[in-house]
Amino acid sequence: MRFHSTSVAEHAEAPLADEGRLEALTLRFEGRDPRRLLASRADNADYVVSIPEGDDPRARAAQLDEIVKLVTHQGDAVVGCESLPVRAPSARTLLGKGAALAVAERARAAGANMLVLDRELSPSQARNLEDEIDMAVCDREAVILNVFLRHARTRRARAQVEIAQLRYLRPRIRGVGLSMDQQTGGMARARGPGETASELLARKLDGRIAHLEEVVASLATSAETQRGGRADLRRVALVGYTNAGKTSLMNALTGAELSARDAPFETLDTTSRCLTRHGGAVVVSDTVGFIRRLPERLLTSFASTLAEVTAAHLLVIVVDVSDPERDLHVATTDRVLTELGAAAVPRLYVWNKADRLQIPPSRRVLDAASGGHPWSLVSSRDPTQTAELARAVVARARADEATLTVRVPYADARAMAQVYSTCRVLESRADERGVWLTVTGPEAALAALRGKARVRA
Repeated sequence: MRFHSTSVAEHAEAPLADEGRLEALTLRFEGRDPRRLLASRADNADYVVSIPEGDDPRARAAQLDEIVKLVTHQGDAVVGCESLPVRAPSARTLLGKGAALAVAERARAAGANMLVLDRELSPSQARNLEDEIDMAVCDREAVILNVFLRHARTRRARAQVEIAQLRYLRPRIRGVGLSMDQQTGGMARARGPGETASELLARKLDGRIAHLEEVVASLATSAETQRGGRADLRRVALVGYTNAGKTSLMNALTGAELSARDAPFETLDTTSRCLTRHGGAVVVSDTVGFIRRLPERLLTSFASTLAEVTAAHLLVIVVDVSDPERDLHVATTDRVLTELGAAAVPRLYVWNKADRLQIPPSRRVLDAASGGHPWSLVSSRDPTQTAELARAVVARARADEATLTVRVPYADARAMAQVYSTCRVLESRADERGVWLTVTGPEAALAALRGKARVRA
């Protein structure tokens, strides 16, 4: 199994890659430079095989196009591709012996040295398939992990990606070298044999994963503290399929200058900006994009980052309206949000990239596609449309808010703290008995204040 990536400066002592060389992995653990053993990604010539999930020709073409783009963005050269239906998947190799040999023959004829399958393979399936066709095999999960690694820039994102990579590598240890089951020597006169090389490496991997999980937990605590400091603000999360234009929309709404290159998973780290126009006091967060069959390992590793989604008061679902697979993208987003426990958060659908369409969809079509939720049809390049959207976002984010004037006694520090932590103070005036505050906030927070402070009629 060839699992490709490169080390990052902050975690250089950990194995972030398996190029099919046990030496490279052990050298990483021993602190020596393994780069002399690792080939450049430019040396990879990949033959990509998409295994369609249905019989729709357009869906098949879209799935093949998606996996080819992912392989390209991980840095490999694609020398050939095809869509190969598998009616009865083989438990041993997924493809079956005859189909596997035929695909391998076409791959070699195209000049490929690696076969990429658009499906997740179990460790045994990957090993069996490599033995069957005598060619390196890479599955969908490894490709997505490689793309994530290329776009991980902050310490938190790099640690999260590395955790996912090591969890992926952990059950595949037995396939990365020829002597992984050779036992090391035990202590003199000790009972039982020593550890095998695979057991030793597995223990080191477990230790590294535990350390990185502590790092991510510490960074998540800092992020939670930052969210707590914005308790009086309304939070909006931009979510949707990867490459739907979330970051471009974020820039247009907030005036940010975030990288919005046309690449899958360009955004991995949640970035927040305050929407100060059109009512303001709303924090907008750009989140990692979703994709069909997003590996469970990544959802687990990025749980702390995706907490911004579950904590939001409003989800802005960004969809590329020009994409023929937009219905699939909406279904994928809905499924991931359900898995995250955010299905009940209010939504506003934004059908983005309207400038790419000559004839936009009808209102009836978008009503149905939005599932009864409010929606807007916009282009992030149109300032007028994005200004209208900003006002709509603020209005929807504050839809459950009301205004109240209360008097808090000077001695009631707890009530005063509750006001400032749950509401936005619009005006304050002191008298001899306390402070009169005019506040706006969620109805639930105002109801709690009514029972603790005097309310002005």
